Amino acid sequence: MQTSIETKDDFFSSKVLGHPSGLFVLFFTEMWERFSYYGMRALLVLFLTSSILGQNPGWGWPREHALAIYGSYTSLAYLTPILGGYIADRFLGYRWAVIIGAFLMTLGHLSMAFEFNPIFMYLGLCLLVLGNGFFKPNMTSILSHMYKKHPEKKDGAYTIFYMGVNCGSFLGMLLCGYIGEKIGWSYGFGLAGIFMFVGMLQFYFTKNIFGSIGLKPLKDEDKVDEEEHPAEAKRNPFSIFDIVLIVFIAVIGLVWIINDPYAKVSGHTVFNFSVGNLTGDNFAIIVALSLFIFVLIKRIVQYTPQLRDKMIVVIVLAFVAIFFWASFEQAGGSMTIFAKDYTARILEGNSKIIFNVANTLITIIPLTIISYVLFQLFRQTFSRFALGNIILAIGFAIIWCMVIYMLKNQFSAEKTEVPATWFGILNSLFIISCAPIVSKLWESKYSPTATVKNGIGMILLGIGFAALAYGSSSIPAGAKVASVSMIWLILAYFFHTMAELFISPIGLSYLSKLVPGRMIGIMFGIWYLALAIGNKIAGTMGGMIDKITAQYSMSTFFLIFTLIPVGLGIFIMLLTPIIKKLMHGVK
Repeated sequence: MQTSIETKDDFFSSKVLGHPSGLFVLFFTEMWERFSYYGMRALLVLFLTSSILGQNPGWGWPREHALAIYGSYTSLAYLTPILGGYIADRFLGYRWAVIIGAFLMTLGHLSMAFEFNPIFMYLGLCLLVLGNGFFKPNMTSILSHMYKKHPEKKDGAYTIFYMGVNCGSFLGMLLCGYIGEKIGWSYGFGLAGIFMFVGMLQFYFTKNIFGSIGLKPLKDEDKVDEEEHPAEAKRNPFSIFDIVLIVFIAVIGLVWIINDPYAKVSGHTVFNFSVGNLTGDNFAIIVALSLFIFVLIKRIVQYTPQLRDKMIVVIVLAFVAIFFWASFEQAGGSMTIFAKDYTARILEGNSKIIFNVANTLITIIPLTIISYVLFQLFRQTFSRFALGNIILAIGFAIIWCMVIYMLKNQFSAEKTEVPATWFGILNSLFIISCAPIVSKLWESKYSPTATVKNGIGMILLGIGFAALAYGSSSIPAGAKVASVSMIWLILAYFFHTMAELFISPIGLSYLSKLVPGRMIGIMFGIWYLALAIGNKIAGTMGGMIDKITAQYSMSTFFLIFTLIPVGLGIFIMLLTPIIKKLMHGVK
């Protein structure tokens, strides 16, 4: 990774809220990208499963098929950053990787706007996966290098950047969801593309604010490695045998991920064979996972004992992350279906007034704060980067017009139908509200160990699904529609968000603490692989909602996601003494 910066770069000479102006260029670029990603994600499953009849027809797909597509898409979105980061590191540099990624994602969203033809939908998803691979890892690389000489400011910088992520997801699900459900799916997908294009232009015309960061990749001899403990300094280069196995595993895994939705939708499969009682696809993925575990063990045992112990801890945390994301990502799948078909969303009288007032406050207040930050950025950078700032201002003017249009329609209607996509914004809202409190806890003397944090997080995740299981207990087995109170979804999103704060950032933090700088890339690859597996499992498990509810009940479906996380949470906390020993003093 690039680790040296020219001394002429003085990012703190132009500051906004105590941080370099460049941080807020990244903030808004990331905000637009997350706007487009989560805006599209909020619509995908709804569009695919909506009836081909009616005022806003979808494709009328079975839920299992739609969730297979969803799982493969989100899974691949976590795998391509491994390759995108490598290409940027070796050939492109961070800046052009971000620009290329943003351009590919713009084309992807706009392609999905032509939803009348499946080819455009599949092409759009492919472009989004590739673009995300270039964009995602290199934004954080720029941020990291900007603060290389100011490590004391880095935690605050990442907190601000993370707020940009959540502001984007909040606005994307709110506005793309509303436009897609109320006006037309094409308009929702197209809106995501428009704002991704705004983000790309804003970054392109303001990119020189980053000085020498990301201009081009550095040569190996110019890269500086961090100091590491002598007891951990043994190198372990990949052998030709390792590389061949890794390529073989990667090919099988990619083919399996793509084949899963293809086989469900078309009825054909690439793995047209069987081995004993195993179908070809199950046999192939078992072989790939077995070989991956073999390679992992083979490499770990070749390291020094202390480093080997720490890597084992990272793998344990990654294993927990698989089950976390397999459950948490039901938000874009089965929980979206639950919101659409099983939740009472039509409000009248006092309920309508309360919702409209609350929705106005949670929309206007964050948008006003972001607009204030935008104004402060203008004051510092407009004279040097006028065009980039003008493009950013136009984007925000459109956002304000759309918000006013949405709120006006909701207040003037006799009754309000809450969009099914609206519930997705609760995750971002709760993160923005609760993250500072949780962050204070981590900085206090009451901060628990990594395993306790993970364990509590998994239990909170299970409690969220327990709320859904209880709320859906009145739904008859096999029912396709119902009218359950929305309070259960709201509670579920609250507990899931708290679980995310206990698990997601903690894993990344401990990964950076446990392994030396020269191995961060490899271990991030394993971490992203865990997330990819979790997202694919989420789609597969979510696709079983109809089978389980028909044979048992909706409560049974959500109880599965209650018992497994809670059980795993208790188990990981019981491992605390062992894990603490393996961490060798890392806190």
